[in-house]
Amino acid sequence: MKTYEHRTYRSLVSHKKLASFRVVVKETDLLVRADRPLETETRNFILRHRILLERYLEQHPEFVHRMIPLPQDQMASPIVRTMISASQKTGVGPMAAVAGAIAEYVGRDLLAHSKDVIVENGGDIFIRTGFPLVAAIFAGKSPMGSKLGVRIDSPGRPVAVCTSSGTLGHSLSLGRADAAVVISESAALADAAATAIGNEVSGKQDIEPAIEFGKRIEGVLGIVVILDNEIGFWGNVELVRLS
Repeated sequence: MKTYEHRTYRSLVSHKKLASFRVVVKETDLLVRADRPLETETRNFILRHRILLERYLEQHPEFVHRMIPLPQDQMASPIVRTMISASQKTGVGPMAAVAGAIAEYVGRDLLAHSKDVIVENGGDIFIRTGFPLVAAIFAGKSPMGSKLGVRIDSPGRPVAVCTSSGTLGHSLSLGRADAAVVISESAALADAAATAIGNEVSGKQDIEPAIEFGKRIEGVLGIVVILDNEIGFWGNVELVRLS
């Protein structure tokens, strides 16, 4: 399982309108914004989904290291089925969707307690707010660094912004992109798609083909790819320069 890494990029996500709190359960480390502090509820929701996922991993150890999709398992819990579905649509292993899936499931659970919810899990963000906000793109070693963000304006509708990097963090990427960002209504899908798109980027010449690849993934609404000083983007993306 993943080890803890200090997440300096967390201060870069807009959150002034909401209460902000952190909840850690084993490897799951969430930063949550909601109408009010909901640490106990968030911990309970994390445990609910982690227990189901951990039991499945114990019974299906091949699930953890699988690099390509598995057949759907109708007997599995909803979060596992969502991860499998995301992997099938993107061509990567199901664990590529785990951070986004947990953010999404916990976020949707929290909506019963808070009208506005933002859940960030390792750079993968589930959002449902009644106001626009900006999610920063932390592009690792790129000269663009944390100078760009994505404006999210989808009042009352869940949306996800997920990032994969070949030069930053602990996520497994077979490419060299400093940031491959995907916007989708599903955080699990966005997480897996960001991994798949990032895997396609070994050099600057791959940015456009990687975006073309990502455009064909059902459910992807927007893409940003950054490598060094080059950027490409497509779809429902409004880039914002950060001060």
